[in-house]
Amino acid sequence: MKNGYVITILFSLLLVISACGNSENQDLEKNSEEPPTVEETSQDEMSNGEMKDDHSIKEGHGHNMSSDGKVPDGLQPAESPVYKEGDQVIIEAEHAEGHDPMMKGAVATVTGAFDTTAYAVSFTPTTGGDPVTNHKWIIHEELKNAENAPFSEGTAVTLAADHMEGMDGAKATIDTAEQTTVYMVDFTTVDGEQDVTNHKWVTENELRAPE
Repeated sequence: MKNGYVITILFSLLLVISACGNSENQDLEKNSEEPPTVEETSQDEMSNGEMKDDHSIKEGHGHNMSSDGKVPDGLQPAESPVYKEGDQVIIEAEHAEGHDPMMKGAVATVTGAFDTTAYAVSFTPTTGGDPVTNHKWIIHEELKNAENAPFSEGTAVTLAADHMEGMDGAKATIDTAEQTTVYMVDFTTVDGEQDVTNHKWVTENELRAPE
């Protein structure tokens, strides 16, 4: 009788020990499948955010530095430009918004010279996003329903150019107006990574002859 009682107790203990072992194994498996800690997740999100920021800086406002070379209707070649088609010049302006310098200091070749009014404009892209301020340059012939006379500073206009994403059809305000000769130019960016063809536009006072 006593032996039976002892055997029953031992069997019960073995069941308890076995149950505890299974519970610990399940807990270990569960812990191994848990998602990353808050700190790890934050670091991942931060890394993704930095990548997006770098991408935004690189793209800027989606400025199309090259063009097909087509000129707007009504735009006339310059009668006596300082720099003629085929001349080499040095660019002394930077139009690539949101970038490290890409234009200033580059050696360029003139592909066209035209007399017009050049405007710096501010507008909100039709695709949304942040407003663009003091964009250079939109010429008079790239405005919708443009009249013969140049517009003055502060005039509200509608853009008919595609220098950058969301520009065509955007409502804009003229920041400055300058009667000048504008040039299309070919050049390689100062970092040597991009060949730009028929860039629109560079004004005469943004160019100089090579020394």
